[in-house]
Amino acid sequence: MELELRGITKRFPGVLANDDVNLTARSGKVLALIGENGAGKSTLMNVLSGLYHPDQGEILIDGVVHQFPGPGAAIAAGIGMVHQHFMLIPVFSVFENVVLGVEPTKAGGLMDRKKARSEVKEISSKYGLAVDPDAMVESLPVGIQQRVEIIKVLLRGAQILVFDEPTAVLTPQEVEEFFGIVAELKARGATIIFITHKLKEALAIADDITVLRDGKVVGNADPKTATPEDLAEMMVGRPIDLVVDKTESILGEPVLELVNVTVTDDFGRPYLSGVSFQVSAGEIVGIAGIQGNGQTELVKVITGMMSLADGTVSFKGVDISDFSPRRRHAAGIAHVPEDRNEMGMVGSFTVAENLILDSYYSEPFSKGGRLQRTDIAASAIGLVAAYDVRPPLIENTGSALSGGNAQKMIVAREFSRDVPMLVCAQPTRGIDVGSIEYIHDQIMRKRHEGKAILIVSTELDEIFALSDRILVLFDGKVVAERRPADTTPAEIGLFMAGKST
Repeated sequence: MELELRGITKRFPGVLANDDVNLTARSGKVLALIGENGAGKSTLMNVLSGLYHPDQGEILIDGVVHQFPGPGAAIAAGIGMVHQHFMLIPVFSVFENVVLGVEPTKAGGLMDRKKARSEVKEISSKYGLAVDPDAMVESLPVGIQQRVEIIKVLLRGAQILVFDEPTAVLTPQEVEEFFGIVAELKARGATIIFITHKLKEALAIADDITVLRDGKVVGNADPKTATPEDLAEMMVGRPIDLVVDKTESILGEPVLELVNVTVTDDFGRPYLSGVSFQVSAGEIVGIAGIQGNGQTELVKVITGMMSLADGTVSFKGVDISDFSPRRRHAAGIAHVPEDRNEMGMVGSFTVAENLILDSYYSEPFSKGGRLQRTDIAASAIGLVAAYDVRPPLIENTGSALSGGNAQKMIVAREFSRDVPMLVCAQPTRGIDVGSIEYIHDQIMRKRHEGKAILIVSTELDEIFALSDRILVLFDGKVVAERRPADTTPAEIGLFMAGKST
């Protein structure tokens, strides 16, 4: 099937999300759709999948105009979307998830479980998607869960497949397997739209590339001749330096030390088991791992939001295991949390207020229990300018900022303090290449100033670009330690999947 979008325009109050967008996705080919946050990619795909109705424009499949009053109509027309966050029920089996809503039935209206299993096996075999129909989804690694999602849309007759950030949670080995699946889908004539912010992957997998910026198509690129720098400049509208300037580190004394740290849930099951490592002044230690292997708990135990079951956390030679989060903050630990919306800011607060969330109770922002609005505003104006938060309006609410600018606001708050330790969890998650470049520059500046920095990231490219040492966390344990120059993403990926040293 050939898909064509002609003149798609979609407006929301105060926002022109898609502005006369034209694109073509060819049968048996991969179209990579790239752009910054807020460029209009998600809105466009929601129009395609029937969630939104366009204000103007047409959707054509094999030259025939289609209108989708809802998602069911889009599915019936052969469009299937595999979301970044899987839509699976963990306690159901694979085949129960796949046929949910379209269950084959037998006499009496009961689900024909034998036929459901058979349908899953048939699609798995046809497309090389090796999955056990009876396996419980909660027991499957994320790469296999993604296959279940693909089988779901294929079972419903999808011939136009939209993948939204499909490699965001995969190891390098799982990415290779996914690319193999895409190659098989292409060979069988599927039309594939690949939404990604990973420019190297777009160049590796795509036959055509379309770039959106500010709701408009600003260009198309040939992956055979384009470079990541070319694509980044098209996305942002200016040249982007994708290489982190990292000189040899000059190590100082250990700043943070964990010794045999164990953290458990309410039932005594371990989140972390015997974790030990140090971070020294002037050093960046990167924690690699697939999300859900203890990274969140590691950051919480360092910043005081989770209690230890065993072991110690020391900061500048002092045992801080029993310190509260505020006391650790006052001692000199800055924290960029992994979820900026839930833990990094208050969306209904202004930018100025968000910039003092960790210091509103101290001078010069508070005197005699009263907030000093003039001092708060002066500080905010300076930070917004210094950290390039756009638009530079301190009275805007946090929720009004784009993801990249909200992240820069949080980085401004935490990095503006002259402290010896920075803990950065997923510092560039879900933001565009321009903001990534800026935040990486700020992290390296702090390293050059001699700060100790811990980076926790699921992005291996980021881990390799920034880290002086890489630790791999798997199932709550440190299973490997490597220097970037002495290893490869493939080797780190094996450790992320559970290989022991």
